[in-house]
Amino acid sequence: MTISKIKATFSCHREKLWNVVTSFDHYSWRSDICFIQVIHDKKFVEYTKDGVATTFYITCFDTYQRYAIDMENQNIKGHWIGIFKSKDQLTEVEFIEEVTAKKIYLKPFIKGYLKKQQKQYITDLKRILGEL
Repeated sequence: MTISKIKATFSCHREKLWNVVTSFDHYSWRSDICFIQVIHDKKFVEYTKDGVATTFYITCFDTYQRYAIDMENQNIKGHWIGIFKSKDQLTEVEFIEEVTAKKIYLKPFIKGYLKKQQKQYITDLKRILGEL
């Protein structure tokens, strides 16, 4: 299992950041996905621009504080956690991913892949929130 963490601070209220991250309807800010299919309130599928479908199961939805999901696609299986904290007029967020490669030849590349994905996710969030 590979673990990757990233922290970032945003100059908006926690509620605003939470609503952007957890929305199924407004995902056009994400540069890596083209569509989200909602199966039910605890299950959804994200489709990347490369055609990869990843299924997500929400395991924790502690409003404005903690959002956790299990995820799986043809290449990986794992868990994603978002922790949201207010700090003065700012919001600090930490995203943690724990992923296992399903294919042995992918194992050496997982850490770099996760870091790249997390960095892009933060950049996309900063862009939609007007912080770039």
